[in-house]
Amino acid sequence: MANKKLIVGNMKMNLTLDEVKSYIEDMVDDKDCVICPSYLYLPYFIEAGYTVGTQSIAKYEDGAYTGEISAHQAKSLGVTYTIIGHSERREYLNEDDSIVRAKINLALSNQLKVILCVGETLEERETSKTKDKIKHQLLEDLDGVTFTNENLIIAYEPIWAIGTGKVPTNEEIDDVVTYIKDIVKDNYQVEPMVLYGGSTNDKNIEQLSTISSVDGFLVGGACLVPEKFIKIIRATK
Repeated sequence: MANKKLIVGNMKMNLTLDEVKSYIEDMVDDKDCVICPSYLYLPYFIEAGYTVGTQSIAKYEDGAYTGEISAHQAKSLGVTYTIIGHSERREYLNEDDSIVRAKINLALSNQLKVILCVGETLEERETSKTKDKIKHQLLEDLDGVTFTNENLIIAYEPIWAIGTGKVPTNEEIDDVVTYIKDIVKDNYQVEPMVLYGGSTNDKNIEQLSTISSVDGFLVGGACLVPEKFIKIIRATK
């Protein structure tokens, strides 16, 4: 992709098939991004020429696990990326660090690029535990994992900012993103790309794009509206 910042759209469990078809038409030629739709719609975006990712993968290689999607299956379809460790998966589906780590290993062994999500709750932020939480997640999730700055990306998503419209200041984001890079470099000798996610939208993207330490954005709700997502993509070129 020509875009110097990596833009990832996490569609979560949204859109019908008709809406997906209209979305693809409305996006015109703005394909300088990664689209992570519901599993059902992956083929439509691949056929339309998008780089795609899954919103998760199974912690199993394959087998009798009804409803799951394996890294191997995703790769065979033409998927490039997978999001792992999103706070919604951790909270609602009880995915702990050991599960996240298992998924990372499976993704990498199947040549999928991983977008690993880390971030703190509002309570952790208010009690000055943001960096403790993030360091714990990084060290637990990546323990024993062999990775490079090309196949593993970190996404900093403060949980309290996801879908709330609340966004940390540029200075706060820069501080945490720089901390993440330092932790990974010090412990794994890798200098990763780090994305920011959490209420990123078409109105604040220009301001957020001025943070030099941020290598891209993981976009939630705003990616569901083509005109908004187009503005985000173009604002970061």
